[in-house]
Amino acid sequence: QVYLVESGGGLVQPGGSLRLSCAASGPPFSSYAMGWFRQAPGKEREFVAAMSQSERSTAYANSVKGRFTISRDNARNTVYLQMNSVKQEDTAVYYCAATLSLSIIAPTSAGRYDYWGQGTQVNVSS
Repeated sequence: QVYLVESGGGLVQPGGSLRLSCAASGPPFSSYAMGWFRQAPGKEREFVAAMSQSERSTAYANSVKGRFTISRDNARNTVYLQMNSVKQEDTAVYYCAATLSLSIIAPTSAGRYDYWGQGTQVNVSS
């Protein structure tokens, strides 16, 4: 069993920065491919960013490319989402997700992930 706990959400002004963290427990963290998804009110959950187990493959939604960065620290069992130049449309609940399935290419589909965190709220407002 894999347990994921997100943190770091909150209120940030447009153009500001925020770093989300997701701590994992269970099998060795290096065994997981990790992803970030988000869900805004009244909208479906959407892909944000992902990283393969090897860290050689990353993927980003077009809407966040160049502004958000996914990274991981296997020693701390944690994956991060650095959010820069945030916009009001980034307001959402952000979820991290994990899969133990070997992923040469970072998985971008929610259906590829087996474990999910409870989410952390990000509000972008002036």
